[in-house]
Amino acid sequence: MPHPLLQRLLPDPIPALHPLPEYLVEGECAATYAAMKQALQVPWMGVVTMAYAHYPTFFRVLWQGLEPVVRSRAFVEHCRAVRAQAEQAALRLHPASLLPALRGLGYAPRELDAIRELLEVFSHGNQPYLLIASIARLLLEGGELDGTGDVAPFQGQHGPRPVGALVLMEAHHADAPTRALYADIQRTLRLPFVNTDYRALARWPSYFSTAWHQLAPHVRSDAYRQICDELHAEVLQRVTHALPNPAGLRGEALRQAAAADAPLDELVAVARLFQWLLPGLVTNVALLRAQLT
Repeated sequence: MPHPLLQRLLPDPIPALHPLPEYLVEGECAATYAAMKQALQVPWMGVVTMAYAHYPTFFRVLWQGLEPVVRSRAFVEHCRAVRAQAEQAALRLHPASLLPALRGLGYAPRELDAIRELLEVFSHGNQPYLLIASIARLLLEGGELDGTGDVAPFQGQHGPRPVGALVLMEAHHADAPTRALYADIQRTLRLPFVNTDYRALARWPSYFSTAWHQLAPHVRSDAYRQICDELHAEVLQRVTHALPNPAGLRGEALRQAAAADAPLDELVAVARLFQWLLPGLVTNVALLRAQLT
């Protein structure tokens, strides 16, 4: 069952977001970005953490408390479990294979493998961002991290093979059909931005257009919403009761840090938005993977 404090909730109105991109950061914030990517074993900063970085006191206290958590064996194991749940649940929607259509468009095996490799990056990396978003909202809204999971650091590689910096198709790079696709993504997902995953996959425009138009009807279904609600509830149970908290990160400290940067309600709305959207993003990437199997 969902935590009583944290029903899955899309803020209304959607809060203004001010993500701090990697190319603009320096000093302590740049060091935090580098440490976070190294700990999560991902090649990009998620929009969620870049949005948190707009609030420097909040971001500093959050990362100081979270760094030993995300480096722990327990955190990695829970990310893997959430990914497995999402990929199994996505199959309930019976996504059709895109391989015949893509081969008909001329996609060679190496190109399909490159798309799969990129999907693997997001399949791995979205889980820790989902857990982080859930922890932030839990603490901002009166919950605590009360688990006693394994505090031992994870040793070795748990992320995919490094792919270098991601190549993103930004809206100002794109032609009119891709910009229209981005607008449809925002309308369908009810979001004010296009996630990194989609901008990265749009470097293959004919693939991504085909994939999105097959995916979009699922997003509007009750079965899809049930999968997202199940992921929301499962992650919340895990972060509340199964993760370690070796640095003693407490809700009161994080709320005080947030209030030093902005009205607390503003941070709560931002946290609610990301904790609402990430189960859908995880489900969508699982569906995109299934389309290529």
